[in-house]
Amino acid sequence: MKRTAGTTVTDTSPDPETEEVPKTEEPRKSREPRESKESSESEQSEEPGGQEEPHGDGEDAGNGETEEATGTTGASPRRTPWLRVLAGVLTVALLATGATLFVMGQRLRDTPATSNHALTDTEATDRVTGEVGSALSKVFSYGPRSTAATKETAKRVLAGKALQQYAALYGQVEKQAADQKLTLTTQVVHAGVTRLGTGSAHLLVFLDQVYEREGKAATTAAAQLSVTAELRGGRWVVVEITSR
Repeated sequence: MKRTAGTTVTDTSPDPETEEVPKTEEPRKSREPRESKESSESEQSEEPGGQEEPHGDGEDAGNGETEEATGTTGASPRRTPWLRVLAGVLTVALLATGATLFVMGQRLRDTPATSNHALTDTEATDRVTGEVGSALSKVFSYGPRSTAATKETAKRVLAGKALQQYAALYGQVEKQAADQKLTLTTQVVHAGVTRLGTGSAHLLVFLDQVYEREGKAATTAAAQLSVTAELRGGRWVVVEITSR
């Protein structure tokens, strides 16, 4: 306490020697490092956990990859039935295509062109042409005194519808030949086989016919016939004749 003139002043400032420094600050100072140390220790203790987070993410990522792989693998069973159906459809299509090609091949082999031996068998073609040409020349050639012989020849070389047609017409021709002294001479100019099978043949025949009457000039005429012949008893017999 200091005394001044007329006034007493109380000195409240602390004496550095006698006054002690309040100790309240020291704990704070000591706590701060301790708290910082504890916080650093807590951070260090949390860091391993933070380092483990990638491991957790890795596990999640691994699980995701596993799930994706599982999802991919799981999708294959759903695709398998479609693959089986597609394989079945392709198999049926290939079988159908093969059957179609086989049928077409059979048709090609069975076409008239391939079964027509007139294009390949020259010997058989010449034989049917010769026998049919000879038969037509005989049945369409007659004279006043040879009508009976011609009729008998027709019975040997004609058959079926051709023989019936010839018999119906030849009755009139036989009477005219005897009354008018008519002679008919027929010559085959050309005969072509249009179709030749194993037992039948179709021919196109061109004829020249000469009519002669006693006391008159001869008359020449051309004829064209479509002929069907059949192989009977080892020889060709005319079964149908159509005038063209």
